[in-house]
Parts: sequence; C-alpha cells; structure tokens
Amino acid sequence: MRDLGMRATREAYGDALAEFGARYDFVVLDADLSGSTKTAVFQAAFPERFVNCGIAESNMMAVAAGIAATGRVAFASTFAMFAAGRAFDAVRNGIGYPGLNVKIGASHAGLSVGEDGATHQCNEDLALMRSIPGMTVLCPADAVTTRAAVRAAIEHPGPFYLRLGRLAVPTIYGDDAAFALGRGILLREGRDVAIVATGLMVARALQAADLLAAEGIDAAVVDMHTIKPLDEALLTALAARCGAVVTAEEHSVIGGLGGAVAECLCRTRPVPVLPVGVPDVFGCSGKAEQLLTHFGLTAGHIAEVARQAVSLK
Repeated sequence: MRDLGMRATREAYGDALAEFGARYDFVVLDADLSGSTKTAVFQAAFPERFVNCGIAESNMMAVAAGIAATGRVAFASTFAMFAAGRAFDAVRNGIGYPGLNVKIGASHAGLSVGEDGATHQCNEDLALMRSIPGMTVLCPADAVTTRAAVRAAIEHPGPFYLRLGRLAVPTIYGDDAAFALGRGILLREGRDVAIVATGLMVARALQAADLLAAEGIDAAVVDMHTIKPLDEALLTALAARCGAVVTAEEHSVIGGLGGAVAECLCRTRPVPVLPVGVPDVFGCSGKAEQLLTHFGLTAGHIAEVARQAVSLK
C-alpha cells in the first residue's frame, strides 16, 4: 500500500463539492452540521447555492426532492444516523419512490464516530439504503475515490447514497485510480482466499493480506466501493478462483456488504463467505481506534477469519 498520507473522506467530500461546483450546476443542503460534514467549503465558494435547513433532516430531504424535481441536482448532507435513520421515510418515499436526482452525503458513519457513542454510530445505513429500489450506494475507501464518487454522483441520474467517515484514513490511490461506478477495484491478485472490503476496511484488508502472505496464504484484495449495484462479475470470478471469500466492513454483519456478497454468490458461485464487521450489537463510546479494535475491525482479525475461510474450502 502506498504511503500517501491520511485524510478523512468527509474532508475530501467537502473539497470535491467546491471543486465541481465550478463546473456543474447543483445545490447543496445541510442540516446545521456544515462544519462537520465539510459542506461549509462549498458554502464559502457558492453561498447562493447552499441551503442550511436546520436540525430538520426529514424536511431537508423533502426540500432536496423539491429542488431535484425542478431538474437540478441536489446534495443533502448530514450524519449517517440522521440521513439513513431519522429521515428514512422521507428518503424512501420522497426521493427513492419518484427516482429523484438527490445525492445524500452521509458523514460520520460507523463506529469511527468514536466518543459520540451508540446513538450516533450508524452501523445499519448500508442495509437500509440498499433496500430502497433504484438507490445507488457507495462507500469510498479514501480521499481520492471520494472525489471520484462525488463526480459519479453528479453525473449519474437518480438517488445516490454516499457513505463518509469522520476518521482520517490512509490514502490508497494516486490520481490515476481506475474508479468506475459499479465496478470493484482489484488491488491485489490471489488464489487462496478473496478479501472483499469497503470504506476504511480496505486499507486494513491490504495489511491482512501482507500478514497472510508471510504464512504462505495468497489473498486477493478487492475494494468494493460500490455496494449497489454490486460488481457481480468480479465477485463470481474471484469466488471461482479462490474458493473462499471474506468480507470486511465498518457496518453491521447484517445486511451490508457481507449480505450483498453472500446474496450474489449463493446464486452465481456458492463458496464459504465469512463476514468481518460489527456483530449484532450496538456500539459504545470510546476513541475510534479503540472501538475498531474492540469489535474486531483490524487487519489481524481479518487475517484470522481468512484462515478460517480457507479451512472451509
């Protein structure tokens, strides 16, 4: 993995909105959290195209839907817990059902919110959002793919959910990253087990592959940044080649990337699929890295589960 520094995907999101705001005509809305979601960067550059809807997330989704109904792209930004949780009904019925061109920038997702605790640690959003018909769901691994995801959101018609994090994460890609909507990125070839990761777990999956290589286990690593639509062709090919799959995500083991991969492979190429993620429990308060370790979202645990997967072949 290239050492290109550390940066939070929420920061890259704010910068990308400001950058693309000069090229595309879209409106950005926030629910009184622009300093945290980093949409304040866009607000400073294009104040006439920024709307602070206050602490009223469902109303913000309705306003975004109204703007999109006029033919403009609307980005609606807040914490993932509020975007996917509190405003779910407004997103489902007001954006998803009519297929409107609203892009949801959901920041502070997962355990890495840290000290904010269980009430703010949204580990269920991927499951909720990918259940909405027509919703495109992305979870970028670093700042570079976040920028690419924002551009894809602008250019791709229809509802779009972009999962972003508070924690600074390693920059994996250079500016030449081969990003394409709906296509996973094969970061490492392998024949013994495939590790399919998303978000901040991608860097940890690469570290796990190094641990496994020292033991003679050849692990493929995929950045599955697009959760929906899933890259089923790549998954099926990897399952056929490796015979076992491990998924890794900062999300509940129920209904997220692991569920999507299992649903795919049980149809196309049944193999053992073992998940690494948050178990069926609520989070708790603590420093981000301590929480990730506590719940097993580490390179070492990914490697341990990969060994189990290989033994099931």
